[in-house]
Amino acid sequence: MMTTGQDATFEDPIETTPTDVTHHTTGSGMTSSSSEGAGLYVYCALLVITMVGTAANGLVLYGLMASKQHKKHALILNQNMLDLVNCLFLSVDFSLRLCDVFLSGILEDWRCVVLFGAAGAWGAYVGSMINLAAISIERYLKIVHHAWAKKRLRKWMIYSAVAFAWIGGIVLTAAVNIPTFGVVEGVCYTHRVFKSQASEVAFWVWEFLYFYVIILLIFVRL
Repeated sequence: MMTTGQDATFEDPIETTPTDVTHHTTGSGMTSSSSEGAGLYVYCALLVITMVGTAANGLVLYGLMASKQHKKHALILNQNMLDLVNCLFLSVDFSLRLCDVFLSGILEDWRCVVLFGAAGAWGAYVGSMINLAAISIERYLKIVHHAWAKKRLRKWMIYSAVAFAWIGGIVLTAAVNIPTFGVVEGVCYTHRVFKSQASEVAFWVWEFLYFYVIILLIFVRL
């Protein structure tokens, strides 16, 4: 973790990712007004989208609770809750980006990794991917192996999958975001501050295998 200081170094600080808060500058060192204007419109659009997503997920959650279907479909309910948390964190994240908040101090480090670094939203997203895999497996067992599922598939297994989605999302996000974030001159960078090139390569290999290989194999095979 890096905090502040002119001598802080990390790879390619100008390049941005969805979880970076960066300041683009021109050759003279002044912030580009056109870049700021474009970024403002992008963040405004993203804020509107996430707010609509929050409202939509809230309505679906209310519908499930009102119709008493949440008791029959625990994994579906959990998926909706994870999506709702994801949208809530993203709404806060984009709101703070629009305010262009300058970061400093220990508390600001945590605000960087949780909000500006989108760790909260990313944790819910990772959890939703785990939950989607659990839903696919559950539906596969109930349809293809109906007799076995009716006899062997218990509620505690479903609830364990629900808990694992939350715990897995939080643990994986903490393990990735906390060691690889830094605050440099008030700007938050995440997934950028790696202790070595090997750890950076390991991170990108893990992300590719998890999000594009393992999850897709589960969806395709089932």
